Amino acid sequence: MARMIPLGYGKFVRADRVFAVVPLDAAERGDGRRTYVHVEGISEPLVASRSERAILADLDAALAEAAGVPRRRRSSAGQGELPL
Repeated sequence: MARMIPLGYGKFVRADRVFAVVPLDAAERGDGRRTYVHVEGISEPLVASRSERAILADLDAALAEAAGVPRRRRSSAGQGELPL
């Protein structure tokens, strides 16, 4: 089973139930409103206070963990950088 991921302000959803993540337009944002998260079984999208990128990163990690895919290792030098 996939783990829960945070949407912000105490809201959590199961990673395997999320089917769409939509950033809000600048005019719609404010008061903790950043992203709409569409969840299976809920007719209206949830409003998340976290960014689309943060939610997608958590989704990726949670679903990879549930599938048994090992975590990717990050090298100490960034991509395209030479070590000092």
